[in-house]
Amino acid sequence: MRGEPSLTRGAGRSVLVIAGEPDLAELLVTSLEPAGYRVGLTGTATEALTRLRAHRFDLLVVDTARPDLTGVGAVGRPVIAHRPPVLYLASDDFLDRLLPELDLGQKDYVTKPLRVPEVLTRMRLLLRGTAPGRPGDAHGYGDLVLDDTLCRARRGTRDLTPAEYRLLRHLLDNAHRVLSKEQIGRCVWGEFRGDNAIEQLVSRLRCKVDQEAPVLIHTRRGFGYWLGNENGEG
Repeated sequence: MRGEPSLTRGAGRSVLVIAGEPDLAELLVTSLEPAGYRVGLTGTATEALTRLRAHRFDLLVVDTARPDLTGVGAVGRPVIAHRPPVLYLASDDFLDRLLPELDLGQKDYVTKPLRVPEVLTRMRLLLRGTAPGRPGDAHGYGDLVLDDTLCRARRGTRDLTPAEYRLLRHLLDNAHRVLSKEQIGRCVWGEFRGDNAIEQLVSRLRCKVDQEAPVLIHTRRGFGYWLGNENGEG
C-alpha cells in the first residue's frame, strides 16, 4: 500500500469511540493511538452527540452493545454539521439493524470478538478519499482554542513545542476524561517515557496554558491528568 502510508498510520485523524465496556474501550485506545489516531472516548450516545456538535471528528467507532444507543432517535435526528463515517462493532445478531438513529454518513462494521488488524483496515477504507478534519475550525474549550493549521494554541502567550501541542490536543480531545501517564506517553512520543518525563511535560504545558484563571489542566493523583473546568462547564 505504498500510495497510502499516511492513512495506514492514522496521520493524526481524530476518532471518537463510543464504548462503555472498560476492557473494550482500553483495547481500542491502546490499539488506535499507537497507529497514529487521535482518540476521544465516551461511554454514552448522548455525550457523543454533544461532542459531535462541538468538534469535527474524522470517524466514529461505535459499540452497538451500548444500551442507550437505540434511544437516541427518540429526540429526533441529531443536527450535526459534519457527519463522519461510522464503524460499528457489532455482534452477528445485530447486523440486521445497524442503528439508523446514528446513521451519520458512510458506514461499515466488524463483528466481535474484535480483531485489531481488521478494525484498522476497515477504518482506513472508510477514511480513504475523505479530507482530514480541521478541528481548529471549532475545537476548543472555553477560551482555549487550538489551531491545527498553525499548530498553535490561543491561550497564553508562549508558543508550544511539538510534544506540548500533542499533549494539549490529546487532553482536549478527551476533555473531562482522566488520561494515564502511559496513554499520554504513547500519544506524545509513541512509547512510554517514564513518569518524570511526562510530569515535566505537563508542568511546562501548564506554565504556558494556565497562566490565568480558570485552571484547565488538573492532576488526579495516582491516575493521571485531565482537562476541563472543575465545575464541568466548557
